[in-house]
Amino acid sequence: MNDGVRAAEVLLEAAQLNRDDSLLSGSLLCFPDYGQVVATGDLHGHRRNFERLQSYCDLEHAGARHVVIHEIIHRDPETLADSDTSHEVLLAAAQWKCDFPDQVHFLQSNHELAQIHRHEITKNGRVVTVAFEEGVAAAYSQDADRVIEAICTLIASYPLAGRTANRVFLSHSLPGPHDLARFDAAVLSRVPTREDLSEQGSAHMLVWGRYHTAPALTALAEMLDVDCFVCGHQPQESGYDVLHERMIILASDHNHGVFLPIDLNKPVTVNGLCRQIRPLAGVA
Repeated sequence: MNDGVRAAEVLLEAAQLNRDDSLLSGSLLCFPDYGQVVATGDLHGHRRNFERLQSYCDLEHAGARHVVIHEIIHRDPETLADSDTSHEVLLAAAQWKCDFPDQVHFLQSNHELAQIHRHEITKNGRVVTVAFEEGVAAAYSQDADRVIEAICTLIASYPLAGRTANRVFLSHSLPGPHDLARFDAAVLSRVPTREDLSEQGSAHMLVWGRYHTAPALTALAEMLDVDCFVCGHQPQESGYDVLHERMIILASDHNHGVFLPIDLNKPVTVNGLCRQIRPLAGVA
């Protein structure tokens, strides 16, 4: 079996495991009231941070630990000539899901949604959706189309969000204030439709939103019956930030990247969660 065929098989197996996830209800992961969930921010192909995350989670010896990862693709290159190799990290994440199907979980993100819909995103002077496909083509040659198709199947299987029993909402982002009146929270109770994923759809609003205000976050907390939010999407040079004492924004895609272990069996506060944030660089 060649590398392309094997890669496609792993990606498709992970996609099926996502759809069969025992925690999944509609498009929402519902975490139990015991154990731990390790939340991350955008990863963007940062291989070393992904390896550090795997080392910390040690899932083989921590059966009650879950990990949530998102925005894995579209690596920031050092130069415009550098190839995007983030498909390698995506494949490693898919294999991790195959190895620990009940503990590894994905969330939908704007970059990955754009990739499967071939909507252009320009970043640092290049179209990252095109650069990603070029990276796959360079790696898999005649099997590239097969691998791309499997990648799209995997991304389409991602849940939209997660919710813990102690009232923390995990998602790539949240609807912005201007979209709030049109956002349909029922999207979390179903498999997203084509309309949900369109530019005016609620799934699209969830992964693309920015510029969150205190009143909007309060309204969303009431709508979703949670106390606080842990997201990514918005770059954080220092690793994380807190908006309006309600929303923690994590970044995991650079040397100051972080992750957040959340204990599921006790009440939490935003301040308490911030004290648990850890640098990925500190993981051996």
